[in-house]
Amino acid sequence: MGAVSLMKLQKTAYSLIIFTLVVWIMMAGSIILIPLVWGAFFAFALYPISNWLEEKRFPRALAIVVTLSLVTSIAVTVFYVLTDQVLGLIADIPEIQASFENKMSIYLSDISKYLGLEAGSVPTTSDLLKQKNLESALFETGRSLVLLGVIPLFIFLMLYYKDFYLEFLRKISKNGEHAILNWIKESGGVIQSYLLGMLMVTIIVSFISGVVFYFLGIKYYLLFAVFIAVMNLIPYVGVLFSSLLLVLYVLLTTDSLFYPLATLFMLWLIQLVENNLITPVVVGAKVRVNAFAVILAILLGGFIWGVSGMILFIPLAGLLKITFEKIPSLTPYGYLLGENYPVIQKNENFLKLFLRRIKKKKEVL
Repeated sequence: MGAVSLMKLQKTAYSLIIFTLVVWIMMAGSIILIPLVWGAFFAFALYPISNWLEEKRFPRALAIVVTLSLVTSIAVTVFYVLTDQVLGLIADIPEIQASFENKMSIYLSDISKYLGLEAGSVPTTSDLLKQKNLESALFETGRSLVLLGVIPLFIFLMLYYKDFYLEFLRKISKNGEHAILNWIKESGGVIQSYLLGMLMVTIIVSFISGVVFYFLGIKYYLLFAVFIAVMNLIPYVGVLFSSLLLVLYVLLTTDSLFYPLATLFMLWLIQLVENNLITPVVVGAKVRVNAFAVILAILLGGFIWGVSGMILFIPLAGLLKITFEKIPSLTPYGYLLGENYPVIQKNENFLKLFLRRIKKKKEVL
């Protein structure tokens, strides 16, 4: 028994070491891995379009270029439409900042009087703003733009050499060609369903939010509608952050508490409709990962890759679940990530037992 326990302990230790090493590699190589994973995801999502063009006798390179050009033109069009509102919001920043400092000074003064503190003991808003490291933010923004420029290149190469990669996976497969092809098919289905589904959800939420914000009188309603919809791609965290930011903006640009409270209520109503109606119908259960695993994926992804990790690690958790289910020794871990609750089976057995007892009582009577 001691030897068996020691072997289990060693196996656990090796697993933890491997996990730590993988996390370190992902963090150290983020500048390469982040655009690579984004490229792989978009390659899976754009594959049906480029493949359809190839079936229409388009050369593969031309089909991929046309696909990328189409997607890029749509993105540029959306950006162009939002440019006026972005520039307007940037021009209003000094006025918003002045309003923020004025209201914060009033609130801090009231709090200091209530707590019996001296006026100078509470830090001012200007002191808090000076502590922000703007240089770091600008550096990260520039780095993100550089990574964004590399992603189309990865997409093109992955789609162009798809047969080459497929043959490579066949050669390294030890369980036969069918196993690796089934895994690729399921993984590609998860990625395509998740990305295309979330794109549809983003469009629907943008439209609904834009209409609501327009009738609430929010100045840059279209910009905030797209912002809310895009941040909705990050479950829980993104929704909370974007909602608080929008409510804060409305609070600073209006003199009545009605509009911030009405905005908060409408945001809650939009999220209620999106979570219980739009996402289940459009996306369905393609990722099939339970809520606890999603939260862990968001936290771990944010720790390793920042905002990109918070988005990418959710479908990656779905791929991990599929991989675990294909390996017999890791099947329990795949079950741990899923949503097949044993309570449902217990309730069904209880219902069957209850019906049997009723039937027996009727026979006795």
